[in-house]
Amino acid sequence: MSNAKGYIGYNGARPMITGRAPQHIQNLVIRDYCRKRTLAFKLSASEYAMPHCYMMLDKLLDEIASHDGIVMYSMFMLPSRRQRRRDIYTRILAAGASLHAAVEDLSLSCGQDVERWEDILSVHTLTLNNHLPAALQRKHRDGPG
Repeated sequence: MSNAKGYIGYNGARPMITGRAPQHIQNLVIRDYCRKRTLAFKLSASEYAMPHCYMMLDKLLDEIASHDGIVMYSMFMLPSRRQRRRDIYTRILAAGASLHAAVEDLSLSCGQDVERWEDILSVHTLTLNNHLPAALQRKHRDGPG
């Protein structure tokens, strides 16, 4: 894939399941990821802090044809609902773009990658759910995201 269009970063203000990182640190991680892979980094979009809000991600997806891909700080920034994530993957791949997770050092550029990402997210959810009280497990599983 050509780096002519460049890659857009995606960071956020709300805590993730992996913890909270200030946005300037998230941007450093994203920029370092791009530098190591010689991906032309443009700038980052910051997601709003409201729970289950993906307005900025949706905007990036609407504009994905203008970019080579999206480099998100962590794959755990993705929505918790599997179908919503699959819709995101489909839109990115259909545009000939790619999705990257800087913290996890992963890229998604084909259908096999989708299964790998989903396996990782599923294992994490199962592990998380085995350590949470039942009410929190339901909230995490059934959340609107």
